[in-house]
Amino acid sequence: MMAIKPREGLSSNSLPQIRYANVCWLCSSLVGIVVAIGCGGVSVGDLGGSNGTQTTRAALGKAIFFDTSLSTPKGMSCGTCHAANKGFADPRPGSTSEGVIAGRFGNRNAPSVQYMAFSPKFDPNGGTNGGAIGGQFWDGRAASLEDQVQGPMLNPLEMNNPSIDAVVAKLKVGPEAKAIKKLYGDTVFDDPAQAFAAMQDAIATFERTPEVSPFTSKFDAYLRGTAHLSDAEARGLALFNGKALCSTCHSSTPLPDGTPPLFTNFTYSNLGLPKNAYNPYYKNPSQFNPLGSNYVDYGLYNTTTRETDKGLFMVPTLRNISVTAPYFHNGIFQSLGEAILFYNTSQLGQVFGPAEVQQNVDTTVMGKLSLSSDEVQDLTTFLQTLTDGYVPKP
Repeated sequence: MMAIKPREGLSSNSLPQIRYANVCWLCSSLVGIVVAIGCGGVSVGDLGGSNGTQTTRAALGKAIFFDTSLSTPKGMSCGTCHAANKGFADPRPGSTSEGVIAGRFGNRNAPSVQYMAFSPKFDPNGGTNGGAIGGQFWDGRAASLEDQVQGPMLNPLEMNNPSIDAVVAKLKVGPEAKAIKKLYGDTVFDDPAQAFAAMQDAIATFERTPEVSPFTSKFDAYLRGTAHLSDAEARGLALFNGKALCSTCHSSTPLPDGTPPLFTNFTYSNLGLPKNAYNPYYKNPSQFNPLGSNYVDYGLYNTTTRETDKGLFMVPTLRNISVTAPYFHNGIFQSLGEAILFYNTSQLGQVFGPAEVQQNVDTTVMGKLSLSSDEVQDLTTFLQTLTDGYVPKP
């Protein structure tokens, strides 16, 4: 049994300080444990053990992650927007994700949760040139995995629970209740804040397992010396690290401690993305979006309130990029080819409209790369080697 301290500022009768913004982003990480259960539904009967070992907590966290009884009404889980068979991204079509209430959409694309455990705690001044780094969500407003869990649970555009108490009441009578008490104490449900913190701990522990961050792509096999890149893949890698400037923010080299490359530096940037005119968030009821199509997403600025952060969003990992469309925070591009075209030509005044937020646009690493069509194809081919689940041909 282990005691979990409630997250700072968490009370059972108030909404969290996390703003309603991104749809469902529960994040991931890697630790040296393996959860001996498959993706998808989990039997709580498998949650053995008599103490709070990481493996057992992770199994509980996985069960909660995929539990569709924890929304109001029932029907949505964390896994609804983060499907294991789609790189833990939203498998449903559309630019942004629909919540449990039909017709209510978040303002941002729900990205993959894979490898986000490696994101450091949010630091507004710890990144490049004193900028922000780390945290969770596109705008870093949750400092850690545990903090992030609470947002989607209480967001009316996502799981739509009215309070922490309401979530805990469902947990108390749900299929995971027995395991929660076994791991966190028989009296854990006496204090809703304590029970909610236990749920946060369990989910975050699951998100720190190799099941969520497996490092099993062809590129990983290549780095281990057990696979060879094709000529096109090798040319694409050279472009990635050279002319295309991708590695400026998406490093392809292992970390100093031997961790495989994460293909992100967890910093923030304004790429000059145009407004997505088809974002269904604009059609939300006025109580959730009073500005309608005049809404402007200022990204990191909403967290820091610094003018220099207007329009900045976290640099995402490119791992599993081929299977996690749509792309960018507003889901404006449905194909990888469109996204690469934007990187290649957006500063040339062709094809794309003006930036939604025209302050702080980064023109140093993108927008005028002069990649040929053959080079774009090679780069796309290389990015496909970053998809987990690679199985060598016999």
